[in-house]
Amino acid sequence: METLRDTLALERTRLANERTFLAYVRTSLSLIAAAVVLLQFFSTVHAYVAVAWVLAAAGAMVMLVGILRFRKVHRALAARVKPAPGE
Repeated sequence: METLRDTLALERTRLANERTFLAYVRTSLSLIAAAVVLLQFFSTVHAYVAVAWVLAAAGAMVMLVGILRFRKVHRALAARVKPAPGE
């Protein structure tokens, strides 16, 4: 039998998981935006173009890691919740 304390703790954990995912998204978009800026303004300097592609790849990897972590924790939290009898 879950108490109110357990239910609230689970909800806080869900919200923390969502905030963490949004932080991954924000970081990923920042890296990709930096890559776009470098490509837009310094496309004639080959070193900056290389750095831009590294930033874009890093942004994509951060997004992928964020999605995978979010889904893993979300599934673990969903498995933790058992419906009450009669639901």
